[in-house]
Parts: sequence; C-alpha cells; structure tokens
Amino acid sequence: MAPSTTSAADAGIPTPEKPPGFVVNALKRKHSYIQFFAMTGIFMLSMRSVGQKYRIHDLQEDTAALEKEQSSLSDRINHIKNSLLAEAALDNTGTFAARLRCSLDCLLRLGFKVMTSNDYNILEFAKS
Repeated sequence: MAPSTTSAADAGIPTPEKPPGFVVNALKRKHSYIQFFAMTGIFMLSMRSVGQKYRIHDLQEDTAALEKEQSSLSDRINHIKNSLLAEAALDNTGTFAARLRCSLDCLLRLGFKVMTSNDYNILEFAKS
C-alpha cells in the first residue's frame, strides 16, 4: 500500500495561524491601548509632581538656613559697628577716627558705596 499523505487540516486538527502583529493587535484593542497610554501619562505627571513637592521642601529648608545665616551676619556687623563706635568715642586724640577714615577710603576703592544712616549717623557699607 502506498503511504497516504494526510495533512493536519485533513485530519481535523486546526493548524496554528501566525499571531497578528503589534499594529493589527493595537487596532483591534484600540480602547485598551489608549487607556494604557493615558494611565501611563497620568502616572508620569504624578511622579513629576511628587518630585517637585520634595524639591520645594528642600528649597524651603535652604531658604530658612540662608535667613538664619543672614541674621547671624547682620548681628555680627552690628556688633562690629557698635564696637568701633564705642572705641572711637573713647579716643580723645582722634587717631582712631583717622584710621577709620583711611579704612573707609580703602573700601571705596574696592567698589563699596557708602550710605549714611539718618537714625544713627553711622556709615553702612554695601557692595555695589
């Protein structure tokens, strides 16, 4: 007898078809893909806002530290001013006042500008 060549289709067994490609699958399930990309976008936006929240928190801490440092420097400047004024008041010869004027001239050459305070009649230096 001759061997019979029967295929799987003839025997009633379905042949596996090639699975559809990505684009065909995406077109079939368009709603699911749109929902997936929308949820991914929302997730990315929420992660960005969490990052900004912590960045704002860090900036607030930095601002508080800088304000504390500014206050400390301001206190030091006021203490130095008061010390110089007290020392100048004790000096009757005027040599200390002359040294202060010389220091003032040096600061002017370095680019500082002099502002007079009407309340205390003292000199304040501000970098221009």
